Amino acid sequence: MAITLEEAQENLRIWLEAERAIANAQSYTISNRSLTKANLSEVAKRIAYWENKVTELEMTNKGKRMRRTKQFIPRDC
Repeated sequence: MAITLEEAQENLRIWLEAERAIANAQSYTISNRSLTKANLSEVAKRIAYWENKVTELEMTNKGKRMRRTKQFIPRDC
């Protein structure tokens, strides 16, 4: 099942909201017990994924392809 641009944008919006919520109160401690709501680095990875997906779908809708680059090291034979 292919993801539409609108779905990708909605997922990105949800993850950005999650990041804001976590940043405000990621964890707390009462007495000797602590609670951590979520791993902020994992949320950041999901945000990066959805940002890339939105960009990819926007470019596809415009008839363009994303540039893919590769690095290589030239060697003398």
